[in-house]
Amino acid sequence: MSSAYAASLPATWLAQRMAVDPARIENMRRGGELIAVREPGSTEWRYPAWQFDAGRPRPGVARVVSAARECGVDDTRLFALLTSPLGLRGDGRTMVDLLREGREDEVVAAVRAAR
Repeated sequence: MSSAYAASLPATWLAQRMAVDPARIENMRRGGELIAVREPGSTEWRYPAWQFDAGRPRPGVARVVSAARECGVDDTRLFALLTSPLGLRGDGRTMVDLLREGREDEVVAAVRAAR
């Protein structure tokens, strides 16, 4: 597994952790409540751990996914946008950090601008 996906969780583990049926996790992905990515060559969906807080989807994730889908940005591209370093400052901050801080309006605007 590449380092980009190292902190991502398989659906089966996530379903067990959230005490829901794996089909519910799939429905949440399809419904835009969760971001999921596939490593190149894999058929397994993996769910980035940063989108969860206390075992539940972090507030704002569904809104960010919705904005991405409206703009034609797929989950793989969205994952890259959210996890890439911001700006040239070199401090390693990402849009995920903004989302964790509750700054979802800024993340949504950045996703829309990334068309």
